[in-house]
Amino acid sequence: MNNQPTVSDIFRRALEIRQSNANISYKDIKSQIVSEFNGNPFPPTYNLTIPELDNIAPEEDWTAGLSVVLRGIQTEDWNEIAHGIIISLEQVENYPLQSGREDDPDKEWRNRHRGIAEAEAKNLSKWMPEELMAMAKRNAKV
Repeated sequence: MNNQPTVSDIFRRALEIRQSNANISYKDIKSQIVSEFNGNPFPPTYNLTIPELDNIAPEEDWTAGLSVVLRGIQTEDWNEIAHGIIISLEQVENYPLQSGREDDPDKEWRNRHRGIAEAEAKNLSKWMPEELMAMAKRNAKV
């Protein structure tokens, strides 16, 4: 890799390693990440994020390792960066096994929109002109 990797690139690489070998340990994934990225420029901190995975696990879970990743970037330590990536990977893999996916239709109690749907509809009908509301509904169905 000649270009500066992003945190998302590193996380996606960890996912690829896991997908290619389901029995690989987190320790071995971490070692492979360090060996592959060592010597490359460190990721930028302005977009310290990983792909949106909120449909699999809550944001507070998949972002669990980002503070460790940030510390690794600040101290220029690939081991620390890889450790943070592994924390997030572990959360993303384990949450669905323990609690089910966030987007599972059988898990209605997890529907984050359910609690605000009535208030949202009331406010949108009050403040959004009818023609804009119709356009928004059409676009939402697409």
